[in-house]
Amino acid sequence: MAKAPSDDLVDEIDVIRDRLADTVDALIDRTNPKNIARRGLADLKGRFVDETGSPKLGTILPLVGGTIAVVAGIVVVRRLLR
Repeated sequence: MAKAPSDDLVDEIDVIRDRLADTVDALIDRTNPKNIARRGLADLKGRFVDETGSPKLGTILPLVGGTIAVVAGIVVVRRLLR
């Protein structure tokens, strides 16, 4: 027995509805604040830690050196202004 054209249309609508539901679920997951924070933390961690969990000294040392230089500069300026 052949399917009626309306049955094909209903099947197509069901497929589109399922695809739309998956897309909405993905958007909700992507915009969830906890997931955004989790992805941000993972990105930040990826900059300073490699896949094995070892620190990336090539990234950490310049950052620490720059921080020390800024703090030292602030201390020197404050002492000069006294």
